[in-house]
Amino acid sequence: MFQSSIDLDSAIPVTATAIPDVLFERGLYWASGRSGVVNLVAAHKWFNLAAVKGRSDAIQMRREIAALMTEAEIATAQREARDWMKAH
Repeated sequence: MFQSSIDLDSAIPVTATAIPDVLFERGLYWASGRSGVVNLVAAHKWFNLAAVKGRSDAIQMRREIAALMTEAEIATAQREARDWMKAH
């Protein structure tokens, strides 16, 4: 439970870079197996979205993940990324 107060005078708004950072973090989550399972399709999807949103290091991560995937898996990841973009 939050037991403090927020100083609104010194608070800093969340920047536009927060979204690409969160997307990139989701890619790392699935690529590293932090959940207990490595999911390359999900990792590729999130790195792809982070790259689209301006995270340039996500491009290399997506490329490394793609090298471990089949063409069908890459197509699935790209489709899931497009679906996510349409929904959000």
